[in-house]
Amino acid sequence: MAIRFVIYGLLGWCMEIVWTAVTTTLKGEQQGWRLEGKSYLWMFPIYGLSAPLFEPLHDLLRPWPWLARGSLYVLGFWAVEYGTGWLLRRLTGACPWDYSRTRWHVHGLIRLDYAPAWFLVGMGLERLHDVLVRLTPAIQQALR
Repeated sequence: MAIRFVIYGLLGWCMEIVWTAVTTTLKGEQQGWRLEGKSYLWMFPIYGLSAPLFEPLHDLLRPWPWLARGSLYVLGFWAVEYGTGWLLRRLTGACPWDYSRTRWHVHGLIRLDYAPAWFLVGMGLERLHDVLVRLTPAIQQALR
């Protein structure tokens, strides 16, 4: 599980950097095609939580229709994003991400208009989870 925690954390960081680079460029918030993306150190353990939180949920929901699974993943991602954002705000005085200037935010911690993106991430994570379960023994062996 620890190996997959690290893999999810690293992939989440990469995904977020690509997302912020592409969306800020398309919205005209950065000039040219530098594609400068960003993330926060806090995000590594938050994305890493996919291992202990998402994987058991995926195993439980396997027989469900894809629309129901994807919708529940969205709710789960929102719950984690809201909960960790709220906790960081309480502990540090600020949440690293702040959606309060956007139209469809909830307390500045989640964006409802990101539902389609989170839906696709959840469905993609299903396949990644299955691959990682098969690869974990080989990764563990390689690290010894």
